Amino acid sequence: MRVTTADIRKMKENGTRFSALTAYDVVTARLVDAASVPVILVGDSLGMVVLGYDSTIPVTLDAIVHHTKAVVRGAQRALVVADLPFMTYHKSPEQALDSAARCIQEGGAQAVKLEGGCSIAPTISRLTSAGIPVMGHIGLTPQSIHQLGGYKAQGKTSAQAMRLVEDAFAIEEAGAFSIVLECVPSELSRIVTERLSIPTIGIGAGPHCDGEIQVVSDVLGWFSDFVPKHARQYAKLADAAAQAIREYTEDVNAGRFPTEKESVSLSDDVVSELEQAFPNSA
Repeated sequence: MRVTTADIRKMKENGTRFSALTAYDVVTARLVDAASVPVILVGDSLGMVVLGYDSTIPVTLDAIVHHTKAVVRGAQRALVVADLPFMTYHKSPEQALDSAARCIQEGGAQAVKLEGGCSIAPTISRLTSAGIPVMGHIGLTPQSIHQLGGYKAQGKTSAQAMRLVEDAFAIEEAGAFSIVLECVPSELSRIVTERLSIPTIGIGAGPHCDGEIQVVSDVLGWFSDFVPKHARQYAKLADAAAQAIREYTEDVNAGRFPTEKESVSLSDDVVSELEQAFPNSA
């Protein structure tokens, strides 16, 4: 049975911490789902870790829908949340409804995620009133990276911290079932978590949130050149993959692969018949 937004809220009520991970393809979704991770986010981070962009901004709604379809085919149990990309929900609540509808109807997601606080609360309210579950997202919001001046922690001054708490309350009041806190001080995350009735999900936000979300590529060590401060590599798949590719290439070049073990064989009679029908003229 698939995890629901009500299940996620119940975890906070019961004091049960939970994990969440991103996924962008069917293979990864199957692995994450098999590990009983309750929430999978098809994040617009795919723009950087899958598509090779330098930010999330170029990611389109078509791309999110495409990858959400793959993840939903791979995940039978987890709640699948689709990120609404840059400028697909900012113009009006009606635009947000259209974008969210595509993620749910075409992509098969069970919820959507929006970045922003008080300014986006009316849009969240419109979506939730239409029956669309919404995950909020405040703090470091990658779609606003140009306005924020880079990927850096938010809420470090008194004014910023007060504004983020107000944003969190506005998102809760608008009907969101959970809220992501990205790259905010640990103490601020604790204050927000203690005062909200909906679950907080941290990333670079310290140990006090109700849940934790990470980019799956960071957890698996798919990239060896950069590891975010807030991430922990539980494997080094980039190193393992590079070694495997080198060994494969060496075996092919040396004639060690493929062998008869990896081949399909004909019967001796068929081989003899072919050799007689097509004699070697060399």
